[in-house]
Amino acid sequence: MTSVTGATASPQPQIAAAAASERAIGKEFNSFIKLLVAQMRNQDPLAPLDSTQFVQQLATFSSLEQQVNSNTQLGSIASMMGNLTGIMAGQVLGQTVSLQSSWLPYSGEPVQFSGDLPEGTTRSVLSIRDQGGQTVWTETLPPGTPVHSWDGRSTAGGQALAGELYEFSIDTYSLDGQYTGSIAPRVTG
Repeated sequence: MTSVTGATASPQPQIAAAAASERAIGKEFNSFIKLLVAQMRNQDPLAPLDSTQFVQQLATFSSLEQQVNSNTQLGSIASMMGNLTGIMAGQVLGQTVSLQSSWLPYSGEPVQFSGDLPEGTTRSVLSIRDQGGQTVWTETLPPGTPVHSWDGRSTAGGQALAGELYEFSIDTYSLDGQYTGSIAPRVTG
């Protein structure tokens, strides 16, 4: 039985923030209308202000109000998606997961991976690059071996940094040595 604790956060803080934001916008809108009315009352009757300016100011304020409302809603949606991600992650705890990805984090433990090689591949070469694009490891993978491992070694003799992302690619070649493409590994963990 898989149990997930603390994966869902209450939406109450987001709802309270949205309500406070709406009240603030409402107060600002009322103040804006009061200013417009005062400006109209106190204008010179012989040289009245252009009515298009009033409409333009009102439209600008309305647009700003919509943007603030959209940002509040987007923040709420992002929070809900974060909660959903936590729930989904909780469902795979304690299970073996396999996914295909070019970028893999190195945790300090060996990375187990396999490659779904195209038909006719006779040779495959693993290349691992750091985030700066520098190749840190290259290795010809033994044919017929379903699962491979990288222990963090680098070609220069050093060790990969735990917590860093590395780009993995497997170049494939046909029997006549022709390059046939590059694939991302399937990581198992």
